[in-house]
Amino acid sequence: MGTAPTTAAEARAEAEARRSALRAERESAFAEVYGDLIPGRWVMAGSWSITAVFLAVAAGGVVAPDALDGAFLVVSLVFFLIGCLLFAVDLVLAAQRSRSSEMGIAGIFFLAGSAPSAVQRQLLGSLSAQVVVSLVAAAVGFARLDDQHLNTLAFGILVPMAGLGACGYWAVRWGLFPDRVA
Repeated sequence: MGTAPTTAAEARAEAEARRSALRAERESAFAEVYGDLIPGRWVMAGSWSITAVFLAVAAGGVVAPDALDGAFLVVSLVFFLIGCLLFAVDLVLAAQRSRSSEMGIAGIFFLAGSAPSAVQRQLLGSLSAQVVVSLVAAAVGFARLDDQHLNTLAFGILVPMAGLGACGYWAVRWGLFPDRVA
């Protein structure tokens, strides 16, 4: 067993070296299992498609609120419903897969350690964009709100459920998790 680091800088460097080694080991495992082909590209494309449609409708709702409030509300609720359905599927698939694999919430819904970095960037990027667009739209809606109107743009905060559901779906279908230990 090695000696303990004497300074905070040495401890930080040691922790960073362990983290880098673990990251390289994980990426090697992903490359061994999947090679150059990343499965579930359609999940990533679907998540970005939802994000693009949501951004377009949100931009329209901000620019022309009277004309597009109804469309924004419908799109937000439909994407929320899609996210809820995906989330339910994620939970069922995760329950089945957890019999043989050690799965955690962060690994399933935030892809922590369960997906290659390219997949993480795509799915978490889409989820992040959905969160940002929904918060900006809701803020703009509140800014223009008076006592007589409903802030329809606030319903956009429901949309990131679709991005979260897509992350979970990718993880439970193709994510790498350690085997369950008896």
